[in-house]
Amino acid sequence: MTDLPGRRLLLVHAHPDDESINNGATMAKYAAEGALVTLVTCTLGEEGEVIPPGLAHLAADRDDALGGHRTGELAAAMKELGVTDHRFLGGAGRYRDSGMMGAPQNERPECFWRADVDEAATYLVEVIREVRPQVLVTYDPDGGYGHPDHIQAHRVAMRAVELAAETAFRRDLGDPYEVAKVYWNCVPRSVVEHGFARLEEAAATGAAVPFPGVAALDDVPGVVPDEEVTAAPRTAPYVAAKAAAMRAHATQVVVDGHFFALSNALGQPLFAEEFYKLVRGRAGGPGREDDLFAGVGTGAVGDGSVGNGGTGTAGTGAEEGAC
Repeated sequence: MTDLPGRRLLLVHAHPDDESINNGATMAKYAAEGALVTLVTCTLGEEGEVIPPGLAHLAADRDDALGGHRTGELAAAMKELGVTDHRFLGGAGRYRDSGMMGAPQNERPECFWRADVDEAATYLVEVIREVRPQVLVTYDPDGGYGHPDHIQAHRVAMRAVELAAETAFRRDLGDPYEVAKVYWNCVPRSVVEHGFARLEEAAATGAAVPFPGVAALDDVPGVVPDEEVTAAPRTAPYVAAKAAAMRAHATQVVVDGHFFALSNALGQPLFAEEFYKLVRGRAGGPGREDDLFAGVGTGAVGDGSVGNGGTGTAGTGAEEGAC
């Protein structure tokens, strides 16, 4: 890419739908503000459970056609968010969905969980050096809830950040580039508790909630003590776009108002505000940041105004494992 805009955000996710549930409002916000938002999805989500009965034949144990279908769902979701740059890691189908931790699918040689981390990271290095993001968003070391593909996406993303900055590494993939800030997805416990209280209240008053049950707080990925949250961009105005993107993933998600459910049919809150932990780079100031680009030098690439990811060096600020 040439003539890149001044702000550039890269998100690394495991399966189609993860991006909309975790970061849909954030992606819509920055895309609407003119930033380049790039999404890299690591698998096609072939092992997902299918919600609509009429599409049950797509499942891995039947036609095994879910991956192709979810590719279309992801494209539709990106239109809802205004995101035009989406790639699959290494190309569509390079890595297969690994299924839940401990499942037999974990042993398939082509699954993402079995991938060599450095090899997979090389594909992401090429993207980083091309789009030169100041900010990268991915999961924490547990992948939010222990799914093997989420854990692997974390490992690959963090390794790619390191390799992309190494001057001697694969110069054929582009000039070395240092990502200024890396964030992990998270949700403060108080926000989750409030969201579930609203859902339970709605169910108790007989409101039309189409879910037969309510999920538990522990079912929400990435819940952390409030004090661990370091950034909360102002995403509430973009919750409608987030909800629309989640609806686009119709094989995986059912959305109803301020709530949604996955294939277990247990309702949980749809969060309008999205939250992050800074784990690499310098914060833009004291207290919670309200902008993921806070403190980062910005400028359009192609006019000579940007040499790297901005202020600071990798290794300053909070480090991996500190949160």
